[in-house]
Amino acid sequence: MADKLAADAGGIARAVELLRKGELVAFPTDTVYGIGCRTGDEAALSRIYAAKRRDPEKAIPWLVGSMADIGPGFRADDRAARLADRFWPGAVTLVLAATDGSATQAFRVPAHDVTLSLLAATGPLAVTSANRSGEPETLDADDVSIAFADGDEPSAILDGGRVPGGVASSVVDLSGPVPRLLREGAVSRAEIEAVIGPID
Repeated sequence: MADKLAADAGGIARAVELLRKGELVAFPTDTVYGIGCRTGDEAALSRIYAAKRRDPEKAIPWLVGSMADIGPGFRADDRAARLADRFWPGAVTLVLAATDGSATQAFRVPAHDVTLSLLAATGPLAVTSANRSGEPETLDADDVSIAFADGDEPSAILDGGRVPGGVASSVVDLSGPVPRLLREGAVSRAEIEAVIGPID
């Protein structure tokens, strides 16, 4: 059974320790609970796919604390900077191309103090919703425990209380010359176009 950690300095420190050891940790975000691991930890990432029963073709977004956490490996141009300045922390996910052209990666800064404190200590985390694929989203720590009750559970759940759920983030693909709206979510097309101009 996953350990439940208080969302205080001690609990966050323990969550950081587990993540650095390659463990999976669930924690609250500004919409639902997420399950995450350190980016670049392929073994831990594989366990997230197994735990969620997620299609391995579906990439997992990264949560970051700020634009600075994206780093030089991805092309974050002026469009990305303007959207981040307007909507981060918040409900816009940016898809950026790798500088070597090998792949794309989705990034978001969540508007949740516990998550931001965790990210400040860990750096970017690969995070997806803490539920089995296709099953109801989890809105508190008990929901997470129930969702993974039959195995593959995270090592710990950072219990930040109940989160609001709600509409998912809007996803803007900036990997090419013309921005594309992959999903219109909490932030409307009109709001995004007011910042960067027309989008496909």
